[in-house]
Amino acid sequence: DEITGNRGTIFATGTPISNSMVEMYSVQRYLQYDTLVRNGLQHFDSWASTFGETITALELAPEGTNYRAKTRFAKFYNLPELMLMFREVADIQTADMLKLPVPKVNYHNIKTKPSEIQTEMVASLAKRAEKIRARLVEPNIDNMLKVTNDGRKLALDQRMIDPMLPDDPESKVNTCIDNVHRIWEEHADTKAAQLIFCDLSTPKNDGSFNVYDDIREKLIRRGVPAEQIRFIHEATTDVQKKELFAKVRSGEVRILLGSTQKMGAGTNVQDRLVALHNLDCPWRPSDVGRILRTFKIKKNVEVTDNGKIII
Repeated sequence: DEITGNRGTIFATGTPISNSMVEMYSVQRYLQYDTLVRNGLQHFDSWASTFGETITALELAPEGTNYRAKTRFAKFYNLPELMLMFREVADIQTADMLKLPVPKVNYHNIKTKPSEIQTEMVASLAKRAEKIRARLVEPNIDNMLKVTNDGRKLALDQRMIDPMLPDDPESKVNTCIDNVHRIWEEHADTKAAQLIFCDLSTPKNDGSFNVYDDIREKLIRRGVPAEQIRFIHEATTDVQKKELFAKVRSGEVRILLGSTQKMGAGTNVQDRLVALHNLDCPWRPSDVGRILRTFKIKKNVEVTDNGKIII
């Protein structure tokens, strides 16, 4: 970069800011560090005080039972000056500007009520959080990361906390299965395909409970041929992934399950996709990008978030 006069680095991304506005500062550090130095903005504190505003607002606490005040860097100041500087190195093209012939999307936010067991367990998470904040428990015994992780597991399926717990017929997993099976039947004549994103409870070979196997077994019992249901985890090499993606595009595989990471960049299976289901976080736009693409046979698609539980 020094040899080429700050022209030796090229970034290409569809999500320059996906989690926090701080990410713009990180991009600028890579692409226009000299400009930041020249303006006295090379340190984050000076950059944030010039272009950012912190906002304190109530948000749901990690244990999910009450609210707390949280201060976040959430708003830009001096936006024209910031964008003028950023556009020295960035060619920004939005979907509206490109006018790509992408399909029309119907978004569905499916809400399911928790079981009595889930409600009781959420209350126990709150008690654990209170003890942690009061320093009544050692961090190596319990901490907020464990509480949050257990909360994510519980929100997906109570059997992730204890495999011996009953299978709630109205759980988000079973609700997702209902939707997947319905769409599979409705589009049998066109061999339309579906994606299911689930980052937790990925398939294992030790015989323990996991959501992936649970979904596949229940769909098979409802009449979906086993060969039409595949896990992205079964393709361990680039060659195997290429073969698997080709089967999805041809309609040979109609239901593909995977995680955000494993079904990310390079997952070009959009030809016959008609629906995408999100079971858990992070619900990133890149997930929707697997189906919201050009060169599709299907012109209308569905995106379902089965990730909401009302408590």
